[in-house]
Amino acid sequence: MDVLNFKALLITALIFVPLEHLFALRPGQKILRKAFLNDLIYAVFNGAPITLGLIATVTLATSTLGRLVPGFVGAAISSQPVWLQIIEIIVIADIGFYFAHRAFHAIPFLWHFHAIHHSIEELDWLAGHRIHPVDQVLTKSASFVPVYLLGFSGEAIALFAFIFHAHALLLHANVKLNIGPLRWLIASPQFHHWHHANERAAYDKNFAGQLAFLDVAFGTMHLPGKTVPERYGIDDAIPSNYIEQLAYPLVPRGRVNETPSANDA
Repeated sequence: MDVLNFKALLITALIFVPLEHLFALRPGQKILRKAFLNDLIYAVFNGAPITLGLIATVTLATSTLGRLVPGFVGAAISSQPVWLQIIEIIVIADIGFYFAHRAFHAIPFLWHFHAIHHSIEELDWLAGHRIHPVDQVLTKSASFVPVYLLGFSGEAIALFAFIFHAHALLLHANVKLNIGPLRWLIASPQFHHWHHANERAAYDKNFAGQLAFLDVAFGTMHLPGKTVPERYGIDDAIPSNYIEQLAYPLVPRGRVNETPSANDA
């Protein structure tokens, strides 16, 4: 992690730690909770491999598939106001994210990578960083590759990336946030906390990263009133440290906690 990224992590902590204290969803949860150090390691070291992997996929896509996109398409899209481009990017990127995320739950090989993220048992802003690099690269590629292929401006993509990251941290944060009827349109902490719930009714639900209405449209929404999950995590025997978690998906094993799509189909 370079100095700028370390400063960004520190600024993020200075924002979210007070918010989680003032508006805690689970007031008894400690700042230095279980696996805090492990998730801090993810926050510090995951950025480089994810960035390199995403650059590689975007470069490959634009140098191959990009040739199939007429030049006037990118010119027309990038000439739009930045605010309009950002709205369009959010919709396009989250559709890609939704289906990639759903695939990581449905395909056993991919699930082994995604299980690392679902092994989180206490959610907060830092826990959102616990994602296997392969998981993050492939999922982000599903979001960003179409955006680059269509020729959105660099400014719009950069602003979207900031919004995406900030929203992801908020979704995992230990905060109680009531957005009323908007919860059916926009992903909220309550929405995403249910995605992490270790409860049968919540398995394979709430896949969207930003637009909850995608789950409404595709029949995967689970938002039971104002309730929150009793517990998070999965039953798979996930290692507790960073290095072993990185290796975990590549170690042959039987799958312990099959998703409902595999069990109940």
